[in-house]
Amino acid sequence: MRVKVLRNFKSPDMDLYDGTTDPKHHLSNFKSRMYLADTSDATCCKAFPTTLTKVAMKWFDSLPPRSVTSFDDLLRKFLMRFSIQKDKVKHASNLLVIKQEVEEPLRDYIERFNKAFLEIQDLPTEAVIMGLVNGLREGPFSQSIPKRHPISLSDVQERVEKYINMEKNARL
Repeated sequence: MRVKVLRNFKSPDMDLYDGTTDPKHHLSNFKSRMYLADTSDATCCKAFPTTLTKVAMKWFDSLPPRSVTSFDDLLRKFLMRFSIQKDKVKHASNLLVIKQEVEEPLRDYIERFNKAFLEIQDLPTEAVIMGLVNGLREGPFSQSIPKRHPISLSDVQERVEKYINMEKNARL
């Protein structure tokens, strides 16, 4: 069955799926919202297309009439079409390519490093610390590391804040 789209259904704070990101993330978000709203299978089928845009909406519109038999069927077809966009698995070694640029403030490097670190699952603390230290350019913070190697992420954070403040004060 081809479903009619609920044109005035609006899922609050849910990004529209355009076909360029991991479809599993979009489905997980959508299914969580539908579960909370205690919606039926038919309502999910009607609501799902309202979360699509661009290429993804074109794909949905191209489905033959009556070709979707259930919400699970719709999800299976959606995943089959967009699964190539799934996120690439990242590993601890990805942190080793993040380097503090010449003239880059410590704060900016730490922000870039943290973004990369958050994309990697189940990282041991020692691997995070090693990656962070490996990417530091020569300077006061990198020189302080061998004197007292950080043992926890909170220890790193305390020390980083101290050196970020020192950099900030030196610029003033």
